[in-house]
Amino acid sequence: MIVADQLLAGRDAILAATGHHPYARHSLAPGDRARGWRRGDAVGWLAPAEHSRPAGAVGAPAPAVEMFADLVARGTLQPGRWLHLPRLDPTTPPGRLAVARHDEWDFHWTTTPPPRQADEERVVRLTEADHPALTALIDESFPSTTSRPGDPTVVDWYGIRDGDRIVACGADRSRSDIGFLAGLTVAPDLRGRGLGAALTAGMTRALLARHDTVALGVYTANVGAVRLYRRLGFTASLARSSVLLA
Repeated sequence: MIVADQLLAGRDAILAATGHHPYARHSLAPGDRARGWRRGDAVGWLAPAEHSRPAGAVGAPAPAVEMFADLVARGTLQPGRWLHLPRLDPTTPPGRLAVARHDEWDFHWTTTPPPRQADEERVVRLTEADHPALTALIDESFPSTTSRPGDPTVVDWYGIRDGDRIVACGADRSRSDIGFLAGLTVAPDLRGRGLGAALTAGMTRALLARHDTVALGVYTANVGAVRLYRRLGFTASLARSSVLLA
């Protein structure tokens, strides 16, 4: 049965309903003509189709799932879209949603500068001239990432050089008033030497100069990365389940 939800028109109304949660602030850019809905203890939103961004929700998982299932039934939400939902029980089918893929990750954020790291001074902002070297590093060390040189959603690239070689890199994918780190990687032959910590700390410090909050996402199973990010101050977190509608 389709239930009448409280409608939320625009980013400001959605953010107010979420208590201006950092995840909602990150997901919805200023000026977005987003539509939102509140059902029980869940608030969900859908950006305009031309933005091709995932729909999202915070709050309780069960009403969030049912809310999006009703949007699919209405034809408002089409198959093939990603939904970023509150953490679901992986052993339980997600209600009436037909799902092709289910990933678990965590959204971490900080509002304070990280502790100083060895080699942090080596972190520099990269330029378009570095794109070939960036591509080579990413192909070798993080081929599954969606953060790539030439991606218009990347604001800046940062990296660490070793002579003429780029040995660590990360993307600034800040979309709204929240800074966002993505695609952080280190050359395989240089891992375990603190370059990941230096890169993360340097980028976080740079983004905190422009934003009051900096965030990143990490797969829940990547316990080593989670441990590193917590050590660097990313102690606030929100458990997420991403599902691809079949």
